Amino acid sequence: MPVHHTTSPAKVFFALTILSALLLGCAQPTQATPAPDSTLELILDITSTPSVIRYSGEGNLVFLSIEENGYAHLFVQSNPPQDLPLTRITTGNWNDIAPALSPDRTQLAFASDRNGFWDLYVMDLQSGSVNQITNSPEYDSAPSWSPDSQWLVFETYTSENLEVSVVSVNDRTQPILPITQHPASDHSPVWAPDGRHVAFISTRGGDSDVWLANLDLTGEDRFQNLSNTPFASENYPVWNFDGSQLLWASISQTIGYSGLYIWNAADPERTAYWVGDGIWGSWNETAEKIVAVTNGSNQQYITSYDIKGTLLLAPTPLPGRARGLTWGFADLSNPLPATFTQAAESTPPALWSPQITPEADVPNQRWHVVEITDVQAPYPQLHDLVDESFNSLRNRVIIETGWDVLSSLENVFIPLTTSLDPGLEEDWLYTGRAFAINPLMADTGWMVTLREDIGAQTYWRVYVRATIQDGSLGEPIHNAPWNLSARYELNPRTYEQGGEYAAVPSGYWIDMTALSNAYNWERLPALPNWRTYYAGARFTEFALTNGLTWYNAMLELYPTDALVTPTRVLAPSLTPTRTPTPTETPRPTRTPRPTRTPTLSPTPTLSPTPTLSPTVTETPTPTQTPPTIIP
Repeated sequence: MPVHHTTSPAKVFFALTILSALLLGCAQPTQATPAPDSTLELILDITSTPSVIRYSGEGNLVFLSIEENGYAHLFVQSNPPQDLPLTRITTGNWNDIAPALSPDRTQLAFASDRNGFWDLYVMDLQSGSVNQITNSPEYDSAPSWSPDSQWLVFETYTSENLEVSVVSVNDRTQPILPITQHPASDHSPVWAPDGRHVAFISTRGGDSDVWLANLDLTGEDRFQNLSNTPFASENYPVWNFDGSQLLWASISQTIGYSGLYIWNAADPERTAYWVGDGIWGSWNETAEKIVAVTNGSNQQYITSYDIKGTLLLAPTPLPGRARGLTWGFADLSNPLPATFTQAAESTPPALWSPQITPEADVPNQRWHVVEITDVQAPYPQLHDLVDESFNSLRNRVIIETGWDVLSSLENVFIPLTTSLDPGLEEDWLYTGRAFAINPLMADTGWMVTLREDIGAQTYWRVYVRATIQDGSLGEPIHNAPWNLSARYELNPRTYEQGGEYAAVPSGYWIDMTALSNAYNWERLPALPNWRTYYAGARFTEFALTNGLTWYNAMLELYPTDALVTPTRVLAPSLTPTRTPTPTETPRPTRTPRPTRTPTLSPTPTLSPTPTLSPTVTETPTPTQTPPTIIP
């Protein structure tokens, strides 16, 4: 199987020369090849591109990767889904992500860590059999087929960075050949139908933009920025059937619409135009319809519309977070392969279940909070209905990251009589149904956050660094994180934005937001003033609401009267109230009386008349400030 290796500049040039020759057949030939070389003719014959076949789009199949119980599996459904509802086709305690349907419509490429490391695999859609394509400890993912179905372009983590490379599907003796070698993050490649271009996402411009690589050029002349949006982050480009249009997702940070955009190759200088909502999209084979995944705060949906924006499929909730999407005509066997059937019939086990702790002293049958062990927090307690979920999540995070991330928390339960920062008077921490990760991990490089704007609200995706960095734990971060601390760098523009994009960190990371969501813990939106109020970002807080409102959740712990007029008490300290600094009491002076004022007489006398010594009053001893008693 192909293995990764490092190359010198001379070898890179040689490899690129070979790559150009090998991939020449991926383009649809428009004229006879004049070269008489028999080897080249053989390659052209083997990799000749099949003629474009256009389908009506009716009955096309949508392949998705969806997370369930913290693992991503492959699913298939028809569009509309009445013919074939959402059906699981892989299962196991591993991840299968980034499906890509081959142009000949017989195979599905995807990435998986089923063997311990992230590699590329190809599934035969008739038999369900799976073949491994790459075999290395490096992260390999996001495959995209060449037009002749002989090659895969994909993202790979090498030299502490994501790059774009090419691998042969059938000839395992061929080395993996690089397309990009840049310090920025280059990922999510898609091969154009002409065989001579590859679109991909790169942060080489500062944030995530769509770039185009021309395989007929070398050096920096090969690359072109197609989106060039300094205040937006692009993702997941995909070509239509003839390469005349490119679809991608964009998340706007300031003005403009977030959603799916279409770029026309015939007018490359013209800005891409918005077509509809979505964070991930795919064409049907006539490029007349789009299937899209849309994002909610803690829920994703699948929908479909035409290129004019007419809704074809109402947003339908997905059972988990989408990790891949492709749409095309594919001929599945009837009945489905045995491996598909087994996966469809499997039922993911429950990750946790509540266990009630009896408590006799709670009045009116209200719920109570219970201690969580071995956790450092001001009040290490949680609601009795959610503590098992927290403990299960904590154990899972230890397995996924290699260390106990949740052993030290900024906050868990906050008593009603304790005040939080302004604007957080109705925070979920008061309900005993929330916890806040220690934000100091961000200062030490063990945690980063990615900004996600959904509608008018800002949410955060939190990543935690794995202790083992050999590729067996976690995944590389693809897009630029948001540096909230940059607001303190005395730059007015950065302050008004609430931070700025940071460089994509190296290494392998675990998506804490997605893993928490598998255990029903939801992220919370930032307060509207988060750009100028750091505490308002709330980027470390997760809550298990069970569909309750904050007020109803509070009523599970407190009587109604306690919520109307809660008595706020300051946190206890050695000096509960500020004591004024004692100052020396001025000595009192007596008002002089003319008749009794002693004077020095220059005339000496044998017996000087003794003068009256003024009576000095005692200075009152200052009393100690009485201590403040906390009711």
